[in-house]
Amino acid sequence: MVDVAPREKITREPRTLSVEAEVDAQLARTGSDASVDVASLGEQLLGTWADIRRSAREMAKDPALHNVPGESLAEQRARARGQLQLLVDRGAVHRAFPKYLGGGEDNGGNITGFEELVAADPSLQIKSGVQWGLFASAVLQLGTEEHHRRFLPDIMSLKVPGAFAMTETGHGSDVASIATTATYDVERQEFVINTPFRAAWKDYLGNAGQDGTAATVFAQLITNGVNHGVHCFYVPIRDEQGDFLPGIGGEDDGLKGGLNGIDNGRLHFTNVRVPRTNLLNKYGDVAEDGSYSSAIDSPGRRFFTMVGTLVQGRVSLDGAATAVSAMALTIAITYGNQRRQFAGPGDEEQVILDYGRHQRRLIPRLATAYAMNFAHDEFLVKFDAVFSGAANTDSDREDLETLAASLKPLSTWAALDILQEAREACGGAGFLTENRLTGLRADLDIYVTFEGDNNILLQLVAKRLLSDYAAQFKGADSAALARFAVAQTAAKAYHGAGLRTLGQRVRDFGSTARSIQELRDAETQRQLLTDRVASMVAELAARLRPASKLSKKAAADLFNSQQNELIEAARAHAELLQWEAFTRALDEVTHDGTRQVLTRLRDIFGLGLLEKHLSWYLINGRMSPQRAQAVTAYLDRLIARVRPHAQDLVDAFGYGPEHLRANIATGAEAIRQDEARAYYREQRASGTAPTMEKSLKAKKR
Repeated sequence: MVDVAPREKITREPRTLSVEAEVDAQLARTGSDASVDVASLGEQLLGTWADIRRSAREMAKDPALHNVPGESLAEQRARARGQLQLLVDRGAVHRAFPKYLGGGEDNGGNITGFEELVAADPSLQIKSGVQWGLFASAVLQLGTEEHHRRFLPDIMSLKVPGAFAMTETGHGSDVASIATTATYDVERQEFVINTPFRAAWKDYLGNAGQDGTAATVFAQLITNGVNHGVHCFYVPIRDEQGDFLPGIGGEDDGLKGGLNGIDNGRLHFTNVRVPRTNLLNKYGDVAEDGSYSSAIDSPGRRFFTMVGTLVQGRVSLDGAATAVSAMALTIAITYGNQRRQFAGPGDEEQVILDYGRHQRRLIPRLATAYAMNFAHDEFLVKFDAVFSGAANTDSDREDLETLAASLKPLSTWAALDILQEAREACGGAGFLTENRLTGLRADLDIYVTFEGDNNILLQLVAKRLLSDYAAQFKGADSAALARFAVAQTAAKAYHGAGLRTLGQRVRDFGSTARSIQELRDAETQRQLLTDRVASMVAELAARLRPASKLSKKAAADLFNSQQNELIEAARAHAELLQWEAFTRALDEVTHDGTRQVLTRLRDIFGLGLLEKHLSWYLINGRMSPQRAQAVTAYLDRLIARVRPHAQDLVDAFGYGPEHLRANIATGAEAIRQDEARAYYREQRASGTAPTMEKSLKAKKR
């Protein structure tokens, strides 16, 4: 593409200072007396449902809900099973259910409280999510009031523990292609459920290994010889003695890489019969005579509507990953502020967080955790609006699904990255089970592939971006398309899906000082991040345009050849969503010092994204080498400016010792270091310190 946009005459300034000096000069103009109001910032981080989050964290302090390292598989499962009953007894699980059943109909508050259970034990969080967030939610969202009254009271009270039987051994994220069938028998008014081959077994199901006595089973609904696609059925699976009912079998998944408080297992069905009325028929029904009816004519739209009602799993994983990231950084930064290593100024060793590399490892990840936090709260608000009915159009639901598919991948991947870096930053102490990081890393590993494999989810996002892009030109005449082509040549990028139109690319003035000044500007950061998304989507659209004229196989091959680029475009879109949420959150900060520190932290997040994708910006002519150099130099200086506030920033997350349960974050390390410093100080003061050999050799010279 040739850039023919007009250019203003550029007067280049002579370089009289080093890049670093120019960066420092720019930062000096913003002031250096910033401070953080930890209390008010902590309140903001609690989000929209602050009272519920505060209450959930208080409950999570209870040792009765905590995991116990070193337990056997059977002990972990028994403990998690008992903890579910404690949640019921404390009224902690009914917020999302209908008021006519004793619930609160508070969807956002329900997720808020649920995701904080990760601080107590990730196994507890996920096992309760299986019971009330998946199994019960399938009945609630896909069934009618008759189903609610018949099934939900026993599910809510835990009288009926259940499994959510969607995933199959041979089909994970591709739910539309599952092989389990539910064929209607008109004579007996029953559905006959079968898993016709081994790959069709339902797999990785929480509560299926031991505890579940019923399941919500997803199967292809077949009636009168017609397959109407995936629907959900309520199916009893075990009797009161815990034995499988006739026609049902299964296996225990056994020991896993994490989350071993959950009894994951497999189920298979051979001619299992359930009443016609056990079809959860909110979106599709079968009459006694076998005739099928649905208010949604399109099978594809019907499927996505049904699956979309279960999006809350992705919402809660995004929130839990955000919470664990905050906990890990609190542990690592607290330890880094206390642990001393290597000689520093004077006679004492230096705290490791004062080392530039240590700051580079942790502070950009702290910025990411803040971006995740602010984006998650907006995500929760959107989720609550859709599920409360306040904003419940098809477009609203589609936006929510796209948001979930955007944010869940980034937050769960980031959580694993943060946990690993925090572990390494704490050295050998981070590898000890008592300091939680390795256990949390193992438990959260599965988050990146359940409730949708992250790469598959981002591919769905990319398809939405392409769809929105194409919608701009639907019905456009040749003149409109010609105008668009001219605009593209002039480097004007366009994007639907809620992203603003970008004008001429940001100019580079050839001066490091001016480059730095522009990089500090939020609008410049927004334009650079938006331009990357818009340009990637436009380029993909151009590459994929021939698909409509190709054979099915050739079109599939073309799409497959662009799969990596599709996922990268979706990731760029999700990164922009996080940056924008962080930027909007700055408008809510009332304390001047806190706003200044958070603005720098936001800039670290934004510039970190630019640095991460610097090759794209250079290759595509969005930055000159001069500006690229300024990105890294400015980022390094910003990190150093935020370092004095790092402890305040993690303290504001609000996780106390009872949540962290990491010895190195309790102040024990500071006590050890103070003892050592006092010992050497006393030696020096009393003159009893031994003479160092190298000092004697120095005197001889």
